[in-house]
Amino acid sequence: MLLEVIFIVVGVAMVLVGADRLTEGASALARRMDVPEIIIGLTIVAAGTSAPELFVSLVSALKGTPDMAVGNVVGSNTMNAMLIVGCAAMVAPMTISRSTVKKDIPFSVGASVLLMLLALNNFLGRWDGIVLLAGFAIFMTYTLMQAKKGQAEATEQKTERRSPWLSAAMVVIGLAALVVGSNLFVDSASTVAAALGISEGVIGLTVVAGGTSLPELATSVVAARKGQSAIAIGNVIGSNVFNILMILGLTATISPLQIEGITTIDMAVMLVSVALVWFFSFTKFTVERWEGALLVIGYLVYLWWLISSL
Repeated sequence: MLLEVIFIVVGVAMVLVGADRLTEGASALARRMDVPEIIIGLTIVAAGTSAPELFVSLVSALKGTPDMAVGNVVGSNTMNAMLIVGCAAMVAPMTISRSTVKKDIPFSVGASVLLMLLALNNFLGRWDGIVLLAGFAIFMTYTLMQAKKGQAEATEQKTERRSPWLSAAMVVIGLAALVVGSNLFVDSASTVAAALGISEGVIGLTVVAGGTSLPELATSVVAARKGQSAIAIGNVIGSNVFNILMILGLTATISPLQIEGITTIDMAVMLVSVALVWFFSFTKFTVERWEGALLVIGYLVYLWWLISSL
């Protein structure tokens, strides 16, 4: 059991390092091809913070543990909206832009509602996956169109250009670390769950979700401390949309998911969590410290309910 726990920690570390290397290498290659910074941020960097969820969910589905794949996304989104936004707001009140309140958060709420509706029969088939991917394509098209409008006003940043061979090597190393780390993490987590008699769904909602949400937690709290609340909230909301529409969409399209260990309550908590962030954002377009504390308390209550129901 101790060895499996060590493997879980090593697997998480490899996934996080792999995501970082992949993102940095891909960003450097994009800059060499003169791709605008704003496009890099909205695509490569945003996808990079969701890479742990993507690889862990995909590997879980392919290895026949769909509950862990779905639980990973549902748990990560709940943790993002309640614990991460809550902690970031407690560090420093978060100012939310009008575009985020009017476009990004509603899209995250809509994605959560869509997932709940598609999963009512406890199954996500290939057509469900295609619907989710279509939603992601719509979101990215609209986001990139908005970004290009503002690109003309943006100041071109001069960045150091890394060797394309080094950048390519970082991409390969990052992908390798993601694949190996994801396999190690999923296998060890499944073994521990079986040994303790805990469902793979609960493991996905807690341990797996917590491990794959570490990039969002670190990014958002550091951004909040530096007064960059737009980055903190944008990182979380963007990640939530990626998790549902792109990750579950791609996973279900490749390998249909039979859902057994994730309940309607878990889905409802995910929806309520992002709806609460949306509600708090309407108050002077700011999430205050006390509102952040309420989000953290809400997450701890949910976690207590999960553990007590074992």
